[in-house]
Amino acid sequence: MNDDSNHSSLERSEDGRYSFSGDWLAAVALRFGALVLVLLGAALLFASDTATFRGNAAHTGVYNAPGFLQLSGVKWTFHAGGQLIASPAVDGDTIYVPSTGGKLFAVDRASGAKKWELDLKARLTSSPAVADGLVYLNAFDGNFYAVDAAAGKVKWQFKTGGEQRFSGRHLHGMQPASETMPDPWDCWLSSPVIWNGAVYFGSGDHNVYALDAATGALKWKFQTGDVVHASPAVNNGVLFIGSWDSNFYALDAATGKERWRFKTGEDPDVHNQQGIQSSAAVADGMVFFGCRDSHMYALDEKTGEKKWAFSTKGSWVLNSPAVSKGKVFFGTSDTGLLYAADEKTGAIDYAVGFGGWPVYSSPAIAGNAMYVGSTEGKLAAIDAPSGRVAWSFETEAYKQNGAGIKSYFAPFTTDFYDDVIAAYNKLLTMGPILASPVVVDNVVYVASVDGNLYALN
Repeated sequence: MNDDSNHSSLERSEDGRYSFSGDWLAAVALRFGALVLVLLGAALLFASDTATFRGNAAHTGVYNAPGFLQLSGVKWTFHAGGQLIASPAVDGDTIYVPSTGGKLFAVDRASGAKKWELDLKARLTSSPAVADGLVYLNAFDGNFYAVDAAAGKVKWQFKTGGEQRFSGRHLHGMQPASETMPDPWDCWLSSPVIWNGAVYFGSGDHNVYALDAATGALKWKFQTGDVVHASPAVNNGVLFIGSWDSNFYALDAATGKERWRFKTGEDPDVHNQQGIQSSAAVADGMVFFGCRDSHMYALDEKTGEKKWAFSTKGSWVLNSPAVSKGKVFFGTSDTGLLYAADEKTGAIDYAVGFGGWPVYSSPAIAGNAMYVGSTEGKLAAIDAPSGRVAWSFETEAYKQNGAGIKSYFAPFTTDFYDDVIAAYNKLLTMGPILASPVVVDNVVYVASVDGNLYALN
């Protein structure tokens, strides 16, 4: 055996990143030709499975980690000083988490110590994506940012047509009936996805954008009929995304050309049962997404044909489904349930109750363990095959304020818009979990509106 046999095909740097060794690449080129190098190079243009929203470009919510159903405790807590609504992204030994206070934080994964912070001076509720040394995220100031992952400095920024929340006249039946009101539940911005050297996201200016990931140059944009705050999923060169115009779109990821669209329900009077906030998951030739028309949909990936639709009986599906081992997992608003459905038929396997508290957090799956947060300020660990709740974790804000609010609907005493906003803000004092958990090795990272990023093991 010669000395070359000791050369590893993968090399791990001090910052936790992996790369192919030069000697190994040279050997592959000599043996298999340049085509393999092209394919390997293309693979490096994608974000790692923990460095993008929902774990991969197809947004299945499945993480390459063993998962655990016994909670040892809190490894560390990082306090950001602002509400955490977006999900964190983990790349190597660093966690990137944005706050509504306008700051993007880089946190050491092992200790929870702050590495750097960048004040973008804009409300941040978009989950970051990390690739090729850059952190990408959307902001309420109408800019899309690429930040140097090591230094915490803005590399480039792209100006959209401006951000706004979905608004409607007499929204949800609130008073005054003649007033156009922004929707308080439209709290997340579109989170970017990276594919084949491009970064994709939706915007409040009604467009879906594709930018060059290295430079921020516009590759294409596609205009929908309303606000786009769902996050795009990409699979087999096709981008899938929903809009507040009630349409779900399949676009060619390279050109932006429309492949097909699917129309969901409309509610022109009070706009309660309409719009797509949920980000799609793509798996096994099907596309799954939730809708505010109180349905979970399953469509054929190639044609957009409806395979099945499950009615949630008046409850929104705001979160993004997870798809694993033939099952689709998704949560509801008013009924406060987490469903497990057969991916082919939509038949319900089980439903887990959260005491009437809406489930806006998207479930994350690692092995047989599933993790999901609730608006009550609790994170549940569930045995995915059976639906058994293994343990529950309470946020610090829930421990302090949870006893004062008996139910999700208790603060809502009138239908006047200002009173509804006050009730909504009162619920936020409980430290609800609106972000989606991220699982790396034997640690679950979850962000809360109480401003804390928790590492649980």
